Amino acid sequence: MVASEGRLVVTIDMREQCLLLYPLPEWEVVQHKLEALSNIGDEARRLQRLLIGHATDIELDAQGRILLPPMLREFAQLEKKLVVVGQGNKLEIWSADQWQQRMSVWLSEDSKLSTDGDQFTGLSV
Repeated sequence: MVASEGRLVVTIDMREQCLLLYPLPEWEVVQHKLEALSNIGDEARRLQRLLIGHATDIELDAQGRILLPPMLREFAQLEKKLVVVGQGNKLEIWSADQWQQRMSVWLSEDSKLSTDGDQFTGLSV
C-alpha cells in the first residue's frame, strides 16, 4: 500500500457488506474518478453518493489502531471479531461471521470460478 503517513479513508463497499480502507493518496485517485463521472445517470449519482458520501477520514493512533465510525460499523455489522483482506490499493474490513458466510458461498461447487474465459488469459497463479 502507498505510504500515507497514517492518513486513511474508509467507506462502504457497494457490492458487499464490508468496508473499504484506502491510504489517503489512493482514495484521492478513486474520488477523482468518481467525481469525473457524469452525474446525469442514476447509477453514477448513486455510486457517488454512497462511496463519497460515506467516505470518512481517519488516522492511525500511536499504536497503529483505527477507530471506525459507528454508522460504518453498523453497515458492515462489525462487532468483536474482524477479518482484514488485502486488495492491492485498499483493504477490506469484514465481520468474521460475514466473511465466513461469503467464503462458504464463494468456495461452493456452484460458484467456482470458471477459468475458461479470456478474462484470465495470462494470469499465472
